[in-house]
Amino acid sequence: MRTKTVIFRSVSDMLDFVKKVENYPFNMDMRRGHYTVDAKSLFGILNLGLERKIELKVYDENCDALFEDIAQYVAA
Repeated sequence: MRTKTVIFRSVSDMLDFVKKVENYPFNMDMRRGHYTVDAKSLFGILNLGLERKIELKVYDENCDALFEDIAQYVAA
């Protein structure tokens, strides 16, 4: 399992993120506080909010291509 922290600035960022992660076969969850949602669910991610740090968990070790694809959303 690998993790990254992501931040979304707009709803269109969330939509773009979901379109990208849907192309990967990995199971992924996102968590903020005590809420955990499927990372491939736009409705789930919308509930986590904008401008907040959200933890992305990818249940695979070989996900470098995914992390490159979503680099614009990874928190510094």
